[in-house]
Amino acid sequence: MSKATLNTDTVHRVGFLDKASLHIPILRILQADGTTYETAVLPVIDEALATKIYDTCVFTRVLDERMLGAQRQGRISFYMTCTGEEAAIVGSVAALDQGDVILAQYREHAALRYRGFTTEQFMNQMFSNEKDLGKGRQMPIHYGCAALNYQTISSPLATQIPQATGVGYSLKMQGKRNVAVCYFGEGAASEGDFHAGLNMAAVLKCPVIFFCRNNGYAISTPTEEQFAGNGIASRGVGYGMHTIRVDGNDMLAVLAATQQARAYAIEHNVPVLIEAMTYRLGAHSSSDDPSGYRSKDEEAKWQQHDPVKRFKLWLINKGWLAEADDVKLHEQYREEVLAAVKVAEKIPVPMLDEIIEDVYDKPTPALKKQLSDLKEHIKKYPQAYPKSAGRL
Repeated sequence: MSKATLNTDTVHRVGFLDKASLHIPILRILQADGTTYETAVLPVIDEALATKIYDTCVFTRVLDERMLGAQRQGRISFYMTCTGEEAAIVGSVAALDQGDVILAQYREHAALRYRGFTTEQFMNQMFSNEKDLGKGRQMPIHYGCAALNYQTISSPLATQIPQATGVGYSLKMQGKRNVAVCYFGEGAASEGDFHAGLNMAAVLKCPVIFFCRNNGYAISTPTEEQFAGNGIASRGVGYGMHTIRVDGNDMLAVLAATQQARAYAIEHNVPVLIEAMTYRLGAHSSSDDPSGYRSKDEEAKWQQHDPVKRFKLWLINKGWLAEADDVKLHEQYREEVLAAVKVAEKIPVPMLDEIIEDVYDKPTPALKKQLSDLKEHIKKYPQAYPKSAGRL
């Protein structure tokens, strides 16, 4: 064993370590009333950045509200909100460079919005129409945008974690001063891909920020039934990474931690793990009913830690936001999102021939045969495929 990597201290009596042996503090800067702690060191932030952060939060809240309603009306098939986790997502993406590559899980659409994804682009993806960047092949909210360095989301848990290691390694090999940023929940950290990805990143010294949203539940499974260790942060230490645990409902704490994590990762070409302690205020998805596994009292308690409200109070205290302007902003986005829904749902789905494109350089004979069979099937049962029947 290498003495360079292992502690060579010796003892002469048996003594075990446990999860209490590693003390992991939680970074907090912003209090519930919108004031900062007396000894807190603030992140680099000015009025323009703060305003963009809040604008992104408001848009995301409105989008979540409207699109969950659209799903209930049967206009889209599926939806997931990031309600309650906005500080973790927006606070972290605001610390990044546009050239940093994001590998998201599925609750980070606020990060995509922050980078410039338009309301129309959100709608086109969710309605799987012919203007969708993914050509209508993904479930709603499975976004991807090459122009914004936001890699396409996949449903299986944790696949993006080892991929992020590869992206970070590539950035280092190209000599770019950028990082890969990988978002995932604490439930995904139970997958094997988590351990493989983090270990590779640490050993290969890849500039990756692994950002864990510890929101209390892996769908319906609470954290105490997921792991017995000291959260996810202790695992970063175990893999030899710089690690920090932050209040995931504190916009300024998340921003500060991510700013410094990015600087360290680039300077030393190494990964960093951030564990953001937060709470999913909404359901896991539109297919989930959280009343079956958590109480209304628990939800009400966490409503008092609403990250958007806390940041709003800070903005008001700074004189950077007025209540009247906040009301107008919400109204503006409600109208904008509703108008975009009405347009996007009327745009036809992609032509059926596109379904075999982008698989290989040229469609293979087998794919062409499958497409032909599919067309014949749809022609035979057009009533079962009302959208596709007219796009043959």
